[in-house]
Amino acid sequence: MSRRTTRPGRPAAGARPPVVTAESPCPCGLPATYAECCGRRHAGTAAAPTCESLMRSRYAAFVVRDEAYLLRSWHPDTRPPAVGLDPGMRWVRLEVLETTDGGPFHTTGTVTFRAHYTDHGRPDSLHEKSRFVRHEGAWVYASAVFVD
Repeated sequence: MSRRTTRPGRPAAGARPPVVTAESPCPCGLPATYAECCGRRHAGTAAAPTCESLMRSRYAAFVVRDEAYLLRSWHPDTRPPAVGLDPGMRWVRLEVLETTDGGPFHTTGTVTFRAHYTDHGRPDSLHEKSRFVRHEGAWVYASAVFVD
């Protein structure tokens, strides 16, 4: 995902950061708390075992505005210098539509998803097929294959 939203603890002037606590349901949509799910990846205490789990954790990073995690989980060949998160965007729901490869015995994989958000109060969604690769043994986001 390449949409822009600010770093945890550093919202833009007048912006209210989303309220996600360790006990909150994980924003990625899996049936676990944030601490048990994507929070561990954001904290660096658990690696993503599949490209889908990395994609879900990156979506959750947009929700909680964790720019550092987004940059760490982006392939160095395609990583921008900054994400530039837009304080007017609120990510509200993720739908994983298809996953191809990206498991423990693969080196590449794709995830097609629809991420629902509001942009300054207007509802919209991002439909994307993302490509993931292993880099230094870990899954990283490489690029968007297509975006609607």
